[in-house]
Amino acid sequence: MEALLDVIKVNAKSDFTLELEFENGEQRIFDMKPYLRKKPYQCLTSYGLFGCASIDYGTVVWPGNIDIAPETLYDASVPIE
Repeated sequence: MEALLDVIKVNAKSDFTLELEFENGEQRIFDMKPYLRKKPYQCLTSYGLFGCASIDYGTVVWPGNIDIAPETLYDASVPIE
C-alpha cells in the first residue's frame, strides 16, 4: 500500500480544474467537472464558490464542510508537463 500524499498547494481554475502540488513535489491537474453532478459537489458549479478552494489537513476543502479525498485527487489527476 502506498503512503497517502498530502496536497500542499491548490489553484482553482475557471474551467473547474484544480492545479495541485503534492508533498512529493509533483504538480498535477484534477478535472472536477465530472464530480459537479454529484453530492456534495453540486453547489460548486458557480466559480465563486469553486474558486474558494483551499488546503486543510492535506486535502482540498471548500466552505460548507466540503472536501475531496487526497487519494482521489492524486489517482484521478494527470501530471502537469
